[in-house]
Amino acid sequence: MTRPIFQQTAAGILAAVLLCGSAYADEAFVTNQSSDDVSIIDLTTGETRAIIPIGGKPAGIALSPDGYRAYVVSPESKTLTTVDTVAATITKRIPLEGGPLGVAVHPNGSKVYVADWFGAQVFVVDPATAQITAKIPVGDSPSGLAVSSDGALLISADRDSNQISLIDTATNTRRTTIPVGERPFGVTINAGGTRAYTADVGSNSVTVVDLIARKPLGTVPVGERPYAVALTKGRAFVSDQYADTVTVFDVETLKVIETIDVGEYPEGIDISADGAHVIVANWFSNTVSVIDSDTLEVIAEHDTGDGPRAFGEFIRETP
Repeated sequence: MTRPIFQQTAAGILAAVLLCGSAYADEAFVTNQSSDDVSIIDLTTGETRAIIPIGGKPAGIALSPDGYRAYVVSPESKTLTTVDTVAATITKRIPLEGGPLGVAVHPNGSKVYVADWFGAQVFVVDPATAQITAKIPVGDSPSGLAVSSDGALLISADRDSNQISLIDTATNTRRTTIPVGERPFGVTINAGGTRAYTADVGSNSVTVVDLIARKPLGTVPVGERPYAVALTKGRAFVSDQYADTVTVFDVETLKVIETIDVGEYPEGIDISADGAHVIVANWFSNTVSVIDSDTLEVIAEHDTGDGPRAFGEFIRETP
């Protein structure tokens, strides 16, 4: 189902009225794979501020720590595109190789990491020089990437090896691997750097990993074909692709709290800057759903381009 990009839903209008004047002033940078572009959506009004042509079937996205740059990965053209988030313009196109997919940025902004699905490696890219400075061997079909808040640890979800790789960012070397569920795709690290959460596509579960003990802590059953995990207010929110839902569980008890109906084929999922909202990109609906992280209700739905993926961190706090 495709709707005009600038058409705002009734739910979106109501949400904008209710939230006007609040701290809810973020933008969503949504990669639209089918329309080969990125939509910049004002989450207060639901309006699309800009549409940036990217090309190459963009999927992965990450924002710089200061929010002024977005890094977009295009698997088909094998490029990493740098976007000026304020001007909504492309500043660089960095050639890669293999099958680039997931992307993450070091907290100091000096390195961008890109997972190479076909090469079983992670590229380390210097965004200033637009050069690949290192290639880190990992498991088969690396997909999601996550960096700890202190920048010391990079995690790769190695989908076809049923594991995650733990990488020392100071030396660009893999230190160890930890087994998780079947076909891990998205991976998320908590703010304290003590736990990782993998969306296990093949086993319809999330594996919770103790990063201190370096072993799985538990497994949570979720909806069919989980894609990614977002964390806020002591809860984990999981996009369930085939179920058209978001599963919510308590991160301490690992018990499922709620299952929320969203759009068709939800994929990328991220948190607003204040943690009050969860935003999920619905690939087949061409929308993003906005969930209240307290009430666990969908409070708005905004239109995107065609085929939104938004794989990674795609929410920017505006000044």
